Amino acid sequence: MRHLKIYDMIEAVTRAGSIRKAAEDINMTASALNRRIQGFEEEFGTEIFERLPRGMRLNPAGELLLHHIRAQRSDMARVRSQVADLSGVRRGHVSIACSQALLPYFLPRQIAIYRRDHPGVTFDVRVRDRVQAEQDLVNFESDLALVFEPAHMVDFEVIHAAAQPVCAVMSAAHPLAGRRELRLRDCLDYDLILPGARYGVRFLLDRAAKRIGRVLEPAVETESFEMIRYHAAFGQGVGFQIPIGLDISRQPDIAFAPLSEKDVAKGELLLGQLRGRALPVASIRFARQVAAALSGLRG
Repeated sequence: MRHLKIYDMIEAVTRAGSIRKAAEDINMTASALNRRIQGFEEEFGTEIFERLPRGMRLNPAGELLLHHIRAQRSDMARVRSQVADLSGVRRGHVSIACSQALLPYFLPRQIAIYRRDHPGVTFDVRVRDRVQAEQDLVNFESDLALVFEPAHMVDFEVIHAAAQPVCAVMSAAHPLAGRRELRLRDCLDYDLILPGARYGVRFLLDRAAKRIGRVLEPAVETESFEMIRYHAAFGQGVGFQIPIGLDISRQPDIAFAPLSEKDVAKGELLLGQLRGRALPVASIRFARQVAAALSGLRG
C-alpha cells in the first residue's frame, strides 16, 4: 500500500494550498515533498496541480484523481469492515453528516444503542447544513447524511425519509404555550428567533411567509439551534425547530407546538448516502437501525 502514502501527500497539498504549508503539516521538508509530487506526476503522465504565484491548486486532472483516491479509500474501509465481520470481530467506523436538530437526543441515543451490540465500531459525527452534508458525501468525508430538507439531491441516494412539521418553540410561560397547533400569523406578533438562511426550517418558513405577503424579520438570527431553544425559554420570543430536536421532559421551561400545514408544509428528514457508493458493513447496519427508528417517529 505504498501508493497510499503519496495519496496522503496529494491530499495534504490540496488542503494546505502550498507545498511549504503541506510539508509542515505532514512533517516533511518542502523539497522532499515537492520531489514526491513531481515524481508522481511524471509516473501518472500529467500534472495534477496548477502552480500559482501564491501556492498550488488541483487542476481538472487532479480533481478526478482526488475523487479516485477517496473512492479507493472508501472501498478499502469497506473491505476491512467485511473481513472483520467474517472473523466475528465486528469492528468498523461510521462517519455521518447530520443536522443540528439530531444532536441533542436522537443521534446520541442511536449511537449508544448500536455500540452496545458493536462496541468495536467507532463514530465520527459532523454537524452540517443541508448543502454541506451532500458535499461531505461527494467528498467521501461522510458515509451517511441525516439532514432536513437537503438542497440539491443530485448525488443523494435516499435510504429513508421521515416527515417533520416545523414547530414554534417558546417559554412555557409564553401566551402561545399550551396550544396544540399554531398558525404562522400567531407567531409573527412576537420577536422571532430564526435559524440562518442555509437551514431547511428557515427555507420552509420564508416560503410560507412569502405566500401570505409577509417577510420574516428576526429579532435574533443564529446558526445554533441550541441558542434558539434557550433564548426562547428566557424571553417572549418565538423560535422554530423540528420535533426530533425537542424534548419537553428534558427542558420543562420550554413549550412547542407544530405550525398548521395550512401555513407551513411538513418537511422531510432524509437519511441518505452517496449515490452508487458501496458502504462499509458497519455503516449499512447503522443506517438500517436509524431507518427503523425514523419509521417509529410520529410525523
